[in-house]
Amino acid sequence: MFLRQGFAAALLSAGLVGFSLGTPAAAQDVADFYRGKTLDIVVGTSAGNDYDLRARLIGKYLQKTIPGQPTVVVRNMPGGGGIVAANYMTQVAPRDGTHLHALMSTMMALQALGNPQIKFDTREFAFIGNSTSAPNVMAAWHTTGIKTFADLKPRKAIVGAPMGTSGALYAELMNAVLGTQLNIVTGYPGGVEVNLAMERGEVEVRASNSWASWKATSGDWIAQKKINFITQVGLVRHPDLKDVPLLLELAGNDADREILRFVSAETAVARTLVVTPGVPKDRITALRRAYDAVMADPQFLADADKAKMDISPMTGEEAQRIADAIVNTRPEVVARARVLLGDLVK
Repeated sequence: MFLRQGFAAALLSAGLVGFSLGTPAAAQDVADFYRGKTLDIVVGTSAGNDYDLRARLIGKYLQKTIPGQPTVVVRNMPGGGGIVAANYMTQVAPRDGTHLHALMSTMMALQALGNPQIKFDTREFAFIGNSTSAPNVMAAWHTTGIKTFADLKPRKAIVGAPMGTSGALYAELMNAVLGTQLNIVTGYPGGVEVNLAMERGEVEVRASNSWASWKATSGDWIAQKKINFITQVGLVRHPDLKDVPLLLELAGNDADREILRFVSAETAVARTLVVTPGVPKDRITALRRAYDAVMADPQFLADADKAKMDISPMTGEEAQRIADAIVNTRPEVVARARVLLGDLVK
């Protein structure tokens, strides 16, 4: 398990497993609100992948740590690479703290790029917490003979990447910036379906999947060397993937590197839970501290370890700063990325 050093110990020593909101009255008000209610966690993917499994495990423990102990239910709402669910959070869901959302990692970049399908502003969501900063990783099926980026570059490889997801974004940028010739197939509802297509030989490469997800859902493939890891998307190499180059390391010049850094920063907040705009501050604080308490719970950590989930927790406040910085990327960098990505952001 990849656990941020000292996080759990610090929270436990601070007594955050049984946290306080500052005043007994405030804590009681929040508890009264949540008592007897249902709290939905909206996941913008189909069932069975890391977003879904992680939300279900975290939700199980949030039931215990949120004041009033509401019933937590996970709802899958796939579509638009996560845009449908995020739009729902802004346009439909009650703004009272009863709906959380496992925000997909591309939402900040797509917002900055001006994707017209987006009806939300991630800066208006309150970020509750992030459970892993694991990079996204491109993988090729073992029978393709593609083992490295050098093998991939001259091939017109068939790549699976659901429309609007990080994989589609990365693959388009690789074609535009790194000179690859990837044939991108976007007609899959989610990553689980892309994995099945790769196993059947319909696609040769999955453009992106979190390292946390590869480990949690495809550990047997890793152990049996059925997939070869081509590149990882993040700002630093993961300890498990020391020999796999970062996407931004493949850039040939500073301008290209800056573009790839723009899309790579999102992995730091790739498994964040957010709450709708307009939620009262005391409930946001309660949800954040409840999330922190889950991340410090020894039983949760043991369950995550059994499920092979990377846990490198980040507070909601810290995740919010990183996410806002992505949306606020310098206009000239965003403008070039928009030109390179073309129809993907229209």
